Amino acid sequence: MTSSEQRLAKIRGGLPPRRHNARTIAALTGNPGCTRRAVLDGAGVDKPSLAERVGFPARFGQSRFAITRGNTFEAQVKADGGAELLRLVAERLGVPVPAVASWTDLGDGDELAGRVERSAALLTDAVTPHEPTEPDGVADPRQAASPGHAGSPGHAGSPGHAGSPGHAGSPDLVDQGAALFDHPLLGLEVAGRRVHLEPDLVAARLGGRFHVVEIKSFPVVDGQADAAKLAAAAVQSAVYVLALRELLATRGLDPDLVSHEVVLICPRDFTNQPVAHLLDVRKQLLVVRRQLDRMAQLDELLAGVPADFTADPAADPATLVASLSQVPARYAPDCLASCELAYFCRQEAGGHTAALGRPVREALGGIDRVAEVLALAAGEPVADPQRAEAAALLRTAARLRAEALSGAA
Repeated sequence: MTSSEQRLAKIRGGLPPRRHNARTIAALTGNPGCTRRAVLDGAGVDKPSLAERVGFPARFGQSRFAITRGNTFEAQVKADGGAELLRLVAERLGVPVPAVASWTDLGDGDELAGRVERSAALLTDAVTPHEPTEPDGVADPRQAASPGHAGSPGHAGSPGHAGSPGHAGSPDLVDQGAALFDHPLLGLEVAGRRVHLEPDLVAARLGGRFHVVEIKSFPVVDGQADAAKLAAAAVQSAVYVLALRELLATRGLDPDLVSHEVVLICPRDFTNQPVAHLLDVRKQLLVVRRQLDRMAQLDELLAGVPADFTADPAADPATLVASLSQVPARYAPDCLASCELAYFCRQEAGGHTAALGRPVREALGGIDRVAEVLALAAGEPVADPQRAEAAALLRTAARLRAEALSGAA
């Protein structure tokens, strides 16, 4: 065990590190400038237990109803050997629907190590396949519902077609039967530890590339999906794309065979009828990669952390509060939806402009305290010349507000 590993083990109290998944990795990108979160996630701290110990338990997460609904919708989409799923994906990619496609279920059977190796072998074999083997199932679109193009929400990423210029795939992946891999197990390095990831589906040999397929149960109503849920799905899908690209690279294959366009399948309107659309996750790939690189440099992060810092959930609450206050956080209201310590950090940020959100903080020109903002708006002299412009704008805003209130009265 290296000195850094010993330090991280001490921070979490000697407990085993909490394993990441695609959701937690995606959440890391929500506030990349937060040192506190980077240190805690890099150490593998049990943040739900930590938040409860300091008196601010997390209040988010998927309900059992939402999980059941999601599983039911996914089973419906994948029924009949993936026939309907194959049609949806092919039509959304703008390629002909294959007459036959192999279906391989990688979600059951082997232990963890066996699943990882079997997934890696079959996915890479999809590029340069060996002698044909009997698949787990066959998807025959002729058994599917009548064809039709799935709609795409106007803000769901940049639509494109896998067969269009700029999307050319490998010759080894062209003119071969499509292959669908259900719940393959991929891997990714996060803060020096191997994390196992399980996308809903990977489609190979459609348009000459691999495509990650994500199935979500939130609806697309009148061509529009919930912006926050759509953004979360895009980042989570980018994690899978990155893991699949790294798998191909380690096997000596071109990582760009994995498309940056993800096929997202959701219910249409208020029905269970599936609709497919494309998400361009190039931006999310850059953000995820940058944050993972930052967590890989834990030595640099730990250099600024006090030697007595602890996040052991078994420690005294007062000790934990004092310890957490030694590592700077960067709270924003967005944290409430993705970080277990958000309510603690919000309480800590009381009286600071950061608690009002990034747009407000940036509009105030770096003024940190709400009390100072109110004082400048009331006409208090400006001590710092760099804040003179912000003070003038605040006084103008205060005057206009007062005039509006007096006019309304």
